[in-house]
Amino acid sequence: MAWQQSGYPQGPPPPAGFMPGGYPTQGGYPGYPTQPGYPPGFQPPPPGSGYPPGGFPAPPAFHLPPDMSNVESGYGGGANSGAFAFSDKSIRMGFIRKVYSILMVQIAVTVAIIALFTFHEGTKVYVRTHPGLWWLAMIFMFATMITLACCGDVRRKAPMNFICLGIFTLAEGFLLGCATSMYKREEVFYAAAITLVVTVALTVFAFQTSIDFTGLCGVLFIATIVLLVIGILMMFFPSRTLKFIYAGFGALLFSIYIIYDTQMMMGGNHKYSIGPEEYIFAALNLYVDIVTLFLMILQLLGLLGSSDD
Repeated sequence: MAWQQSGYPQGPPPPAGFMPGGYPTQGGYPGYPTQPGYPPGFQPPPPGSGYPPGGFPAPPAFHLPPDMSNVESGYGGGANSGAFAFSDKSIRMGFIRKVYSILMVQIAVTVAIIALFTFHEGTKVYVRTHPGLWWLAMIFMFATMITLACCGDVRRKAPMNFICLGIFTLAEGFLLGCATSMYKREEVFYAAAITLVVTVALTVFAFQTSIDFTGLCGVLFIATIVLLVIGILMMFFPSRTLKFIYAGFGALLFSIYIIYDTQMMMGGNHKYSIGPEEYIFAALNLYVDIVTLFLMILQLLGLLGSSDD
């Protein structure tokens, strides 16, 4: 050979299919014999480059980045918060079934407590003579609600998430029972029936409509602040007109909240969605929306009934 390269041993001519020094040549390259066993990932130098035909590492294959256009955002995080794209239909449908199963149990427990307060006079008298129970239920309700809303580790891990949600449901049911005991039985029944019809209609609408309500989080937050301000004004200026405005505006607001939280649970093409591990949080949101809507409708019926009297 006319060239010499340090590091290559000099000796007799190599056998067919091997370069000087005993290294196999690249199989399949024009002008070079095919030699089995050649290590993958190497290629011969270009002709006329002046380098011996010993083979150079092949350039790494270039891969396009994965398509991230269909990755859904996590709740409150903008980008996907949890490295788990909530886009598989079977996973989403299982999540929705789990949320509504929990919600149905919550509503059943609440209805049973309200029925006890509505139809059992002894329970009404006992609660009215022991106001400390009302404050105790209020403390438990706020404590568990704040825990579930703010502590992600608690609401995602069983059995603590179910224990907190159960305590919250019992405390909220007790408070609702105390509130409904101040109204007539007919008003409670009509309010429950209207709430059921409105909730079912809004849920069907949320599943069918192409309008994305998940982008209204800022508007809903401002509307909630306005409702809170009206409630504070009612404490200092008890007015029948303010009560009507408060109850009517609250019923409208929490009707929109039902659509909003339903679409957050659905995921899909909506702007924001709740991750599949947040089934407790989704059930909590829908439960609060429904019971608050019930209270607003009950207050409206109570005001209308008192005007008839």
